[in-house]
This record gives sequence, structure tokens and C-alpha cells, in this order.
Amino acid sequence: MAVTPRDNGSPDARLKQVPADTADDAGAAFAAGAEGSLERIYRDVSPLVYTLAVRALGDTHEAEDVTQQTFVSAWRARDTFDPARGELRGWIVGIARRRIADALDKRRRESLKVAAVRAVTDERPAIDQDLDTVLLSYELESLGDPRRVIMALAFVDGRTHEQISDQLGMPLGTVKSHIRRSLVTLRERWEVTDVAS
Repeated sequence: MAVTPRDNGSPDARLKQVPADTADDAGAAFAAGAEGSLERIYRDVSPLVYTLAVRALGDTHEAEDVTQQTFVSAWRARDTFDPARGELRGWIVGIARRRIADALDKRRRESLKVAAVRAVTDERPAIDQDLDTVLLSYELESLGDPRRVIMALAFVDGRTHEQISDQLGMPLGTVKSHIRRSLVTLRERWEVTDVAS
């Protein structure tokens, strides 16, 4: 037993007269799963764990989660604690540091996921545009000539009716009629596809 100050009758003096091996006893009790041992160590160490977590994470809710995870992990692994190798308090702080590192790693992974989704979202209009072009080309092929050529000039190349008429040497009314009939055909085909799906 360690040398302790003489009892001068004050409550503070009596509190200081705790045997030096009490910490070892608390560690052994915890390792054995003794009733009340988790509660005692939680009262003793949780403020320190919480403070470390808040400083590292900068978020009180995450710090509360890390504190809880730390003590759950400690209790589940209590049979691995060896009082001869160190104090229970230090062992729990080590677990807390690992839980903090896990939380930071999770935050980093989430950040990478968000960045990846943003990158895909930013690229999506170009992908959608390419997909629309491929689908339109496929549908135009099924129209046959001269409608295929007229529709491609109008909707892929963006030509006006007059420009198509001049380029193909066709009357303007004929170009407009082909476009109108082609649109009706495509609309009917797409309506059938929508109903089928």
C-alpha cells in the first residue's frame, strides 16, 4: 500500500487515502466484467474521451457517437485488457483514438463519394446528350430515305426547312411534309414503346 497523508479529519484528506493499487483493482474488475465497473470507468474517463473527440472532429454529435462507441468497444473487448501492461484509463483512450480515426476516415470516404457523385452529375448532361443522339440516329435509320436524310439534317445538324430544301433540291412543301409525317411516325413508335414498358 502506498504511503498516504495522515487523516486530519477532513473529507478531502480521507479521499486522498486511497490505496495505490485501486486503479489496478478497477482494471481487473473491468476485465472480469464486474458489475458497476463499466459505469465507474465511464464516469471517470468519458469526459476526456469526449473532449479528445470534439477537438479532433469539431462536431459535438460525432463526438458523442465516438464516446459511446469507445465504451461499447472497450466493454466488448474487456477480456483483452491486461492490467499488468498498463492502466485501464490509458487503454480506453487508445480505443478512443482508434474510434476518432475511424470517424475521420468515414468522413473522408463520404467526402470522396460526394465528389464522385458530383463528377458524374457534372458529366451527365454530355452523356445524356450523346445517348439522345445515338437513340435519335437509331430511330432515324428506321424511317428510310429520304425521310432519314431530311430528319437528320433538321434535328441532328440543326438546318432550317429552307436550307434542307436548297441542299436536297426538293420543294419546300415536300420537305415540310416529310418532316411532319416522320414526326407522326416517331411519336406513334415511342407511344407504343412507352405502353410496352
